[in-house]
Amino acid sequence: MARISHISGPGFVTAARARRSPDDHRKGEVSAAEVAGRRNGPPQRRRAGSTASRWVLILVTVAGLAADAYFHWQLAPRFDTLIGAASPYISQGQLFRVEAASAVVAILVLLLTRNRLGALVAFLVAAGGLAALLVYAFVDVGGFGPLPDMYDPTWYAEKTVTAVAEAVAAIAALWLLLLKVRTNRS
Repeated sequence: MARISHISGPGFVTAARARRSPDDHRKGEVSAAEVAGRRNGPPQRRRAGSTASRWVLILVTVAGLAADAYFHWQLAPRFDTLIGAASPYISQGQLFRVEAASAVVAILVLLLTRNRLGALVAFLVAAGGLAALLVYAFVDVGGFGPLPDMYDPTWYAEKTVTAVAEAVAAIAALWLLLLKVRTNRS
């Protein structure tokens, strides 16, 4: 790394005055890129771990959505008999399969894009699933149209794990959405 020994003008480094530190093993002159990078002070550096923390949040979101998809898919056959009162007679099992498929799609979008769009999709799927689970656990909405009456106040292991997984995925995805996008620009 070049050590700056002289600054001329407002924030510009003269290439003739830049010297190498003893721990720099490169040979030759200071490159124009090094000089250009020093124009407005030291280049902005990423915080150590910002990429790692982003990946941890992505993996936590993926794990929560994977648990959501797994349990909804496993529970779907048990709820195929609960159907709506009007045509097209949607069953609660079908809705569980839609939730499982949505969670898998959200996982794929998040892993393939690794940006705010993926985090938004993951947040909407996880938060939407959690909201539906909590509403139908505590409020007897009743059946309406083709949707069945899904009121279920009992808490069993699969339902509890799904609620926790959806909450963790929603929080991690929201955190991903709120992370400041860091760039290498000065």
